[in-house]
Amino acid sequence: MSSLTRAVIPPEVLARYAEPHRRYHTVRHLRAVLGALHRWLGPELPSSLRTAALWHDAVYDPKAHDNEEQSAALVVGDPRAALLILATKRHELLDEGEDMRLLLDADLWILGAAPRAYRRYAALIRQEYTHVPDTAYRAGRAAVLERFLQRPRLYFGPFPEREARARENLAAELSRLRT
Repeated sequence: MSSLTRAVIPPEVLARYAEPHRRYHTVRHLRAVLGALHRWLGPELPSSLRTAALWHDAVYDPKAHDNEEQSAALVVGDPRAALLILATKRHELLDEGEDMRLLLDADLWILGAAPRAYRRYAALIRQEYTHVPDTAYRAGRAAVLERFLQRPRLYFGPFPEREARARENLAAELSRLRT
């Protein structure tokens, strides 16, 4: 699937995900999102879903609070793709579309990874926020993790094993942040 995924990423998208300040939100993350979508839907993705997947983190500045809005603005002429991107801001459904469920699940797929891969993800996220002092980072990250853990479900699809592992990973990171 990786050769297929590489073939569909336009150079202007690759350039954005290769920005030097990125550690997790890189081309590797983009390929993981596309790979999950291709596993679930096959080699052809619906146009708006493909566009949203490609551009969902095109603008990524850890100091900004409007990355999703800026990314959505880049998909001129595709209002569905823009809405899908906006849903990644809080990872909450803005409508009942299956494409939205799939994109949100793919974007958070890392949460249910094996513990070692999850710890690497968490370390890369911390590297993206090196400008934030440790105490403030721990408090802010803990708040994000707590919000996820309070949800009845992290994934919208039928992934009970992944859901359980994601909750274990989030709880373990939360525990590490509090020590």
